[in-house]
Amino acid sequence: MAKNKKVKYGKWLKRFASLFSREPEDLDALIEILRNSEHRNLLDPDALLMIEGALHVSVIQVRDIMIPRVQMIVIENNAEPEDILSVVVESGHSRFPVVGESNDEIVGILLAKDLLHYYANPEKEFDIKDVMRATVFIPESKRLNVLLREFRTSRNHMAIVIDEYTGVAGLVTIEDVIEEIIGEIEDEHDLEDDEENINIHDNDRYTIKALTSIEEFNAYFNMEINNDEYDTIGGLVINTFGHLPKRGENIDYDGFNIKVIRADKRRVHQLLFTRLDEEQSTDEITEEEEK
Repeated sequence: MAKNKKVKYGKWLKRFASLFSREPEDLDALIEILRNSEHRNLLDPDALLMIEGALHVSVIQVRDIMIPRVQMIVIENNAEPEDILSVVVESGHSRFPVVGESNDEIVGILLAKDLLHYYANPEKEFDIKDVMRATVFIPESKRLNVLLREFRTSRNHMAIVIDEYTGVAGLVTIEDVIEEIIGEIEDEHDLEDDEENINIHDNDRYTIKALTSIEEFNAYFNMEINNDEYDTIGGLVINTFGHLPKRGENIDYDGFNIKVIRADKRRVHQLLFTRLDEEQSTDEITEEEEK
């Protein structure tokens, strides 16, 4: 059995090597050869995507994938443990830059798990300096393959990106880099694909996927929103805000308060629609959702 496997493996390598009988002149030519191999069933489509991703990280720079400074979720260095815990729970993140007087002053990185020591010893006075980690600063121009190697050797998972004037431009994590190779990584905070596009919580609140079509939304709520400018609810929301909203932002629209539940630096994913009574204000809606 082992001998047969070796023979099959050898034949596969021989067929794959035949694709490179003519040496590719550049990266695009190499990718074209790999895509041809996928058409000939020598490569699995998922394997091809990962190979292409691995090749591209050698030319992509940190500035192309970083989370901009304005979208960073940070912890202030004088924050109380209860306030920090609130940010951790709300964001669902595990690592946070710790800032001083401004977001340009990054004094350390806080890991959510390091708060457990404080809660396990409540009699001990809390000092964030005792639990935060050292900050790694990198330039915007660093290539992703180099950064990934540094992440692996240093066992660090987050870096602060600085611009040419040494100001904070954003941050990048090891997950951001890996997603460029294998695609988006979803976790327990992400919406499951098998859920309905529109989920009702009660008569007034609905969780809605941003990819829900305007037609489906109109049919569900018996509305007549015009879809000439956008096809999805996500497009409608971004147009209503006038910018790509961050998690937690909310706005009133046509009898609803719309709150962004899940979003990243590229797109909106999940929204909470709450029906507005004539006497109910946006501030009241926000206060209720934050409790």
